[in-house]
Amino acid sequence: MGFTIKELETLSGIKSHTIRIWEQRYRFLKPERTATNIRTYSNEELKTLLTVALLNKYGYKISRIDAMAPEQRQQEVLHLPTGQAYDEALVNSLIGTMIDMDIRGFEALLNRQVADRGINDTITSIVFHFLQKIGILWQTGRINPAHEHLVSNIIRQKLVAAIEELPLATNEQPLFLLLLPEDEHHELGLLYVFYLLRSKGLPVLYLGASVPLKDAQYVIRLKAPAYIYLHLTTSPSKAALKKYLQGLCEAEHCTVLISGNVAETITPSSPSLMPLRSLGDVVSYIASV
Repeated sequence: MGFTIKELETLSGIKSHTIRIWEQRYRFLKPERTATNIRTYSNEELKTLLTVALLNKYGYKISRIDAMAPEQRQQEVLHLPTGQAYDEALVNSLIGTMIDMDIRGFEALLNRQVADRGINDTITSIVFHFLQKIGILWQTGRINPAHEHLVSNIIRQKLVAAIEELPLATNEQPLFLLLLPEDEHHELGLLYVFYLLRSKGLPVLYLGASVPLKDAQYVIRLKAPAYIYLHLTTSPSKAALKKYLQGLCEAEHCTVLISGNVAETITPSSPSLMPLRSLGDVVSYIASV
């Protein structure tokens, strides 16, 4: 798999022009070039840049990092002083195991975190940041679908297992209806919302991915939920999404909540439509119900 310089920028947070300067001055990146002279970076170079970027963010001079052997860089990452740095290093490790298709390594990393800190903290602090970093590559098809399916299914298994351990809600209201519109299949964010709601003892109807509008409206008429919740990772066409949301907003006495990447671009067209633009907004809103 070859990565472009823009993809390295997305995953590392280092601007493309800075990456080019580093290539000219230091030795840790040596991209190949295509027949049309476009830089292309290997899996190993991506992993190297993630490590270099993390060390540089936490105070290491780039000249000092360049002088280190790869093994020394990894050791220095392990000794970064803050919890945030530790979490960022874990996210980088998940990205590395994913692009290497080291599925045993990916799941072992997650299992250790779940055992040490619990599923909620693991998903909030690690998995969601991992998904945010690689989500744009999934949307553009730059990562092979096999990578996405393998890691998504592992994360999904962890979430479903955590949900199954929670007791059923004892109340019937306020009822949440969770769903994704047609052709939206990325349900990890929606499953996490399901977990948060069940953790709070709230009743949930989970329709899942790719639900036609007419089917959603049928359930809405039958069960009269207080909230309809969508978490969108990819961006459907504006016209299709607008039509879908308008159809949901026709429900009386119901708030339509939308989170995920798409929520950042939504301008509410109805008083009943409420975008939640960050994970913090999602957690705060659910806590307030």
